[in-house]
Amino acid sequence: MAIEQPAPAAPAARGFFRDLALVHIANALVAFLFAASGPLAIILATGSKGGLSEADLASWVFGSLAINGVVSIAYSLAYRQPLAFFWTIPGTILVGSALDHLTFAQVIGAYLATGLLMLALGATGWVHRAMQAVPMPIVMGMVAGVFLAFGLDWVRAFQADLWIAAIMTAAFLAVSAVPPVAARLPPLIVALGAGALALHYAGWVPPVLDPVGMLAAPRLHLPELSWAAMAELVVPLAITVLVVQNGQGIAVLQAAGHKPPINAVTLLCGIGSLLAATVGAVSSCLTGPTNALITHSGERHRHYTAAMVTGGLAVAFGLLAPAFTGLMLATPKAYIMTLGGLAMLRVLQGSFIASFRERFSLGALVSFLVTVADLAVLNIGAAFWGLIAGFAVSWLLERQDFTTRAEGA
Repeated sequence: MAIEQPAPAAPAARGFFRDLALVHIANALVAFLFAASGPLAIILATGSKGGLSEADLASWVFGSLAINGVVSIAYSLAYRQPLAFFWTIPGTILVGSALDHLTFAQVIGAYLATGLLMLALGATGWVHRAMQAVPMPIVMGMVAGVFLAFGLDWVRAFQADLWIAAIMTAAFLAVSAVPPVAARLPPLIVALGAGALALHYAGWVPPVLDPVGMLAAPRLHLPELSWAAMAELVVPLAITVLVVQNGQGIAVLQAAGHKPPINAVTLLCGIGSLLAATVGAVSSCLTGPTNALITHSGERHRHYTAAMVTGGLAVAFGLLAPAFTGLMLATPKAYIMTLGGLAMLRVLQGSFIASFRERFSLGALVSFLVTVADLAVLNIGAAFWGLIAGFAVSWLLERQDFTTRAEGA
């Protein structure tokens, strides 16, 4: 076994509350809202297009939130690092196209096979060795390409709803411009509150929720073995989790000064995927954007508390999946776009600095461009091909950087 060991002793409850600060609660709230808005809408759109029932969709949302929330809390506490797990977004899109010609039971069978594959890869340590072979600037070029879309969404929010975007941005900048105030009152929380007030005065009314249907009722699914489904989904799903999503998450955490346990993370992705599959949810992953929001401010040794709060929110709202889904989808897009974009500004800046500061800058640029192009090949997302293209260009044209890297290792 090649699994990294947890921290020597998990902190007592008072240690967690001592480490938890307002800035971490703010980061956790924004990270959760981000994860449960656009990505959640992708689940609903994908499942609806694939012909799934409302009950199947609610069960999928429950598994994606509640199960991943539990594993996020457990791993963040055990390793005392921010390790937030959610679901693979490109994998969700991949499943959407498969549901056109495969049954849901066959897809769930592929989920289970993917989970077993990731268990094996995590236990052998192969994933850690593979990730060490790819230079960090190339990985961060891919991360910058993924995160760029969120920064652009902030700009586009001004076109979607000028007043909401302008008020939230003005509030964020005003607080950020006064460091003593920003240290005590997180700018994102101010932006969130300002946006809520803007929505209220604009006349936005939240949907009326049915108390009877608020609680989740997860459905247990029996898988069906289909070699066609295995061939189409297992390897691409594993790639979206281990390379695309986990690659982002690990790079983000390393850039923030953490040392994520790569093999242990891979193992848990396998376990989480197996559990999530039983209720019809897509494979688990170490999310990049959510962990970026969790770690973008606050003291590094306290970041784990934000991940645990995010996990707790995921569990709570997973239990209220039907009600939460309706409420989030009713929120104006400009609100979520602005909130996510503002939160990503510093993260995106850090990604560019890590990509183009020193060695492998040409490979990082190619990785960035291919990722931004967002063209899927062989049902595998552009982020994976960005890594491949960036590595290939650096191997051909930046060989000296590999030599220098090896000598410094």
